[in-house]
Amino acid sequence: MKNNIKYIASILLGGLIGFSACTDSFESFNTNEAGFDNDSKKQDFNYYGIPLGIIQQGIYFNYDWGSGKNWPFQTMQNLGADLFSGYVHDFNPFNEGKNNSTYYMMDGWNGSTWDNTYGYIMPEVQKSETINEKDNIGFYGITKILKVELMHRLSDLYGPIVYTQFGSKTGSTPDTQPEAYKAFFNDLDEGIAKIREYQKANPEIESFAKFDILMPQGKRTFSEWIRFANSLRLRLAVRIAMADSKLALAEAQKSLTDKEGLLEGNDEVVAVSTASGYTNPFGEINIGWGEVFMNANMESLLVGYEDPRLEKYFNKAAGSDATSIINYKGTYKGIRQGTGFNHKNYNGHSKSTITQQSDAILMTSAEIWFLRAEAALRGWSSESVKDCYEKGVKASFTQWGAAGAEAYLESEKKPADYIDAFKAENNVKAVNTLTPKWDDAASNEDKLGRIITQKWLAMYPEGGEAWAEQRRTGYPKLFPVLVNQSEGTVDTGIGPRRLNFFVGIKTTNPEQYTQLVNALGGADNCGTRLWWDTGRNF
Repeated sequence: MKNNIKYIASILLGGLIGFSACTDSFESFNTNEAGFDNDSKKQDFNYYGIPLGIIQQGIYFNYDWGSGKNWPFQTMQNLGADLFSGYVHDFNPFNEGKNNSTYYMMDGWNGSTWDNTYGYIMPEVQKSETINEKDNIGFYGITKILKVELMHRLSDLYGPIVYTQFGSKTGSTPDTQPEAYKAFFNDLDEGIAKIREYQKANPEIESFAKFDILMPQGKRTFSEWIRFANSLRLRLAVRIAMADSKLALAEAQKSLTDKEGLLEGNDEVVAVSTASGYTNPFGEINIGWGEVFMNANMESLLVGYEDPRLEKYFNKAAGSDATSIINYKGTYKGIRQGTGFNHKNYNGHSKSTITQQSDAILMTSAEIWFLRAEAALRGWSSESVKDCYEKGVKASFTQWGAAGAEAYLESEKKPADYIDAFKAENNVKAVNTLTPKWDDAASNEDKLGRIITQKWLAMYPEGGEAWAEQRRTGYPKLFPVLVNQSEGTVDTGIGPRRLNFFVGIKTTNPEQYTQLVNALGGADNCGTRLWWDTGRNF
């Protein structure tokens, strides 16, 4: 990792005082109006829009609060969800190979998303709610949608979160995950209603367009935000399908029948735009620091399928000066998680193609087609499961400029075995068997497996959502780790189910820590399942 001093400081200080920055100081953050108290900023909506820019940057976190950019993201997502999802791996054996890769959970890493979200982004959410609720209901509606997008990601990492009572003068009491999800749906209701109220009163005004860095160029309209909200609702409804089927069905049908529709065009990709001056932190870690490599799970699926997106996602291996047992230079080569390696021989393996100027993807139309496929499979709509599935694959191919979607959808190729370039003991047989070609005669379980496997491939490189879906469904299957240093808290076969709460809260706010653990309903470790992670696939 770059700037190890920063990382060590983050880990050490985080464990001692980090959580106090996001828990004990809720109220002080919420009343800090620095930079937003000038009446002149109300001209051209700047007063109302500036906090929303910070929130948009803070979802796929690359907001600079004065300590630099990019490096927080590595611990917040790249060495957590991106790794656990099976997408990527770091070649650098930090802590002599004893780290998240082998389930020796690094508390400073795993707590950083919680710390930074509450320390810097949620205060801006509340600020935006306060200044827009009466004076600018269109921006207020967008704030509600952004709040759900920001905070469902946090809940899907940890479980219980401080949401409905954030910044409350009577104390920031946590919500259980079921409570948080119901609040998410309510906030989407309110957000959509407020935007429509604003549209009715101001039919010719798209006042948020100049502040919008998430919707695609040419589609920065209030209507597109409603389609995003509908799509987000469908994502969350499917997420809880096996935990609360009644609520899931109601919310899914609400999203599927809304007059504004869903994201479905190939150009409807919600991503943090780098044209705004934002730089993609994943790209900086990858290109600037050279620390993002293909995961062996990606190699197995993409290489086995002969997937045309392979060259769009990763570069061919450059090779290494170290002596290897196979000739892999010029091939696509990944790193198997959990081998506990303590060398840098993998530095010549395949690196990601994502650059600092790649827009940071949050949601794609491909994902929505796969959600629609699963909704139809569950009987929530009359759409063709096969048609939605194939539209999802085609949308992903178009998004990445990859040719051959039609041939791919007829392919019966299967994932490949993994062969380690340096140590035969790390070799492993392929754990997935499903092909890209749809099979109407297959069981619902296999149909779900196909949908989620292709969805997982299409959502790259957004590991947060990919890890959540892999945990929820078990697809695609991931290679088990060879070295498990979790001391029995994480099952080798299924991997981590969540991130632990930041250890600093135990000393800085023990009362709230107790509330969070009680709301979790299980031990505060990475092996405890979240509410929607029921342990069954269909």
